[in-house]
Amino acid sequence: MSITSAGSLIGSVIALTAATAAAAEVPRVATDIAPVHSLVARVMDGLGTPDLVVRAGGSPHDYSLRPSEARALERADAVFWVGPALEPWLGSSIDTLASEALVVELLDAPGTITLDFREGAVFDDHDHGDGAHEDTHDEAHKTDAAHDDHDHDDDHEAHDHEGTDPHAWLDPENGKAWLDLIADELAALDPENADTYRGNAAAGRDEIDAAMADARAALSSAGEIEFVVFHDAYHYFENRFGISAAGAISLSDASDPSPARIEEVRDRVRDLGVACVFSEPQFNQNLVETVTEGTSARAAVIDPIGLDLEEGPGFYPALIRSVAEDIAGCAS
Repeated sequence: MSITSAGSLIGSVIALTAATAAAAEVPRVATDIAPVHSLVARVMDGLGTPDLVVRAGGSPHDYSLRPSEARALERADAVFWVGPALEPWLGSSIDTLASEALVVELLDAPGTITLDFREGAVFDDHDHGDGAHEDTHDEAHKTDAAHDDHDHDDDHEAHDHEGTDPHAWLDPENGKAWLDLIADELAALDPENADTYRGNAAAGRDEIDAAMADARAALSSAGEIEFVVFHDAYHYFENRFGISAAGAISLSDASDPSPARIEEVRDRVRDLGVACVFSEPQFNQNLVETVTEGTSARAAVIDPIGLDLEEGPGFYPALIRSVAEDIAGCAS
């Protein structure tokens, strides 16, 4: 072998070794749901890919880990998740499997905009849509001591859903805030790639801004729409974009509604001439048929976690556009 060839070979080996070492320093990251996975993937773009714990088609409210998903937690250097308000089953798994990892609960993070659970099966305009009930985490979790009097046929529905609504990823301002938080946390774990993490987060914020503009345009062109959602997961989206669901068949945790709740929603659908009642891919479609029976409303599909969207860095902006387009589609 010539000296020149040997030198080239040695140079290639050194370069490969350096690249391998750099890759090895990138933290292993696990995330809970696809929207959070997308935000982390955007921040890590070009450096690594996070693991997704709650697979597509699963409900984050009630889920059983597969062995591969448990291994993702076990080997993680960092875990980003919404928090126990969304996934009460996941906290113990993180404590057991990822006890040495950095764990970031996004719903509880400084700068996160939070909203309280809504009460009842039907919603008045003052419940959302005007931004009046937004709080950042520093001011959040304040429970209003005075509530309107309501007749509740089910104590579970009356008392088990106080506190913070966990579907906060559907406010894209939270998505932007979480990009910065994720970048800062990963930069602390991996200082050599800090500039890349923060540059990716900045690009991701711009992409979310573009998605928000598209969502506003779609909703504005559709005009005023009366719609009912399957479960009360869209409060943040409604609040951000100034729209108002007329009610929700199920509670925010997608638990089975009482017969009285279903009847109340059906009455609202009939009385308001609701255009669409939205089902979700993960849940019982028969309840939507029950609510729309004997009314002029049509059944449609909306998905707060983007079952049909491609996972990865582009998922989150696509989700914001998709939810807006689905709601706007009611007007056609």
